[in-house]
Amino acid sequence: MVVAAVGETTAAAGGGDSPLQVIVHGNDVEGALRNLKRKLQQEGLFRELKKRKFYEKPSVKKKRKQVEAERRKRKALRFKKPERDKG
Repeated sequence: MVVAAVGETTAAAGGGDSPLQVIVHGNDVEGALRNLKRKLQQEGLFRELKKRKFYEKPSVKKKRKQVEAERRKRKALRFKKPERDKG
């Protein structure tokens, strides 16, 4: 069994300070690589790299963040559990 630690997690993606670890079982490097890619995608690393590829003007950045917040709000309302009447 081999444990591979990969750098620090991205703070922008909500990750902590603990390193990302992938465990290789029985020389299954391909499986470990798939697990690593899945974890990096969940961390939001690829999205972050794509965003940082080009400069984003502050006005465009502000507008994008507003749109993302609105999208998150709508999604939260969609999946919100209905409140029960007490009484």
